[in-house]
Order: sequence, then C-alpha cells, then structure tokens
Amino acid sequence: MRLEIRPVIATELNSLEQALAETLWACVQGGASVSFVLPFSQNDATRFWSDQVFPAVQRNDVILFGAFVDGRLQGTAQLAISQPANQLHRADVAKLLVHPEARRSGLGRALMLAVEAEARTLGKTLLVLDTRSGDPSQRLYESLGFNVAGSIPGYCRNPQTETYEATTYLYKALI
Repeated sequence: MRLEIRPVIATELNSLEQALAETLWACVQGGASVSFVLPFSQNDATRFWSDQVFPAVQRNDVILFGAFVDGRLQGTAQLAISQPANQLHRADVAKLLVHPEARRSGLGRALMLAVEAEARTLGKTLLVLDTRSGDPSQRLYESLGFNVAGSIPGYCRNPQTETYEATTYLYKALI
C-alpha cells in the first residue's frame, strides 16, 4: 500500500470531484456527523464540494488535504485558515473524512498530522475543531493532543435519526 497525504491544489479539484463526493456520500450513509442528514444523494455531495469547498480553496481560505492510497483518494481534511482579524493566529480543522472501506488504516491520523504540520508552517498557534461527542474521532483527536474545551448538548441532528446529539469542541495549542 502506497500512502500519500498532501494538499490538493486548485487545478486538481475538478478531476477529484467524483472521488471527493463518493467519500463524503459514503461517510454520511455510514452515520458520520459532518453537517448532513439522510436522505443525502451523491448529487448533494457533489454540490457541497463544488459550491462550498472548491471556491474556498480557490480563494486560499481553506487548504484541502487528500489521503491517496495507491493513487486513489480515500480521505480528506480541511484546514480553514481564513479567520477574523483578531483570530489570525488560529485555524479550524473541518470535515475529516475517511472512506468507510479505508477506515482503521491510519488515514485519519495521517491527515491530522499533515494538517497540524501545515498549520505550524503557516505560523498558526491554535487549532480548533468540533466533533459529535463520543465519536471515535473524538478519541483520535484526544490521542493527538487535542484538549476538550466543552460540549454543547442537542447541538446537531443525528444524520440517520430524528434525535439531537451533543458536540464537543476541542483545541490544540501549537506553541
């Protein structure tokens, strides 16, 4: 298995659109709490990338990372570097996605390490993210040195049910 973790450049976006949409769609179908609920189509996933993420990447507001296994995109993460004037020292981590068929292979950890390294290179001193409370991703983030800032009950709807669940905010100081 050959693994490559790297930023996706703007000229690659269109060629990766289908793989990005498939990864997001598969994650949502599997119950991932990443802002979407069922029913969620592949067209919905494609629109998310083309309408929201691609323009942010092209504006240099977001750095999109790809995890490529044997040349095939299997995971992504986003580093949102565009922040208000009083928060230029920090960045947000968003949409850590690993295709269900590639889970438990270290891609999530590898993506997070790449995101953190890029944040450090850019002089960021604080990373912030949120995740559904108790998800395996929370354990991953904590194992990488992220600290719990707090939880908000009833924050988001479960993607597969009508129930509302808590989210946990986490942060990591990079200094």
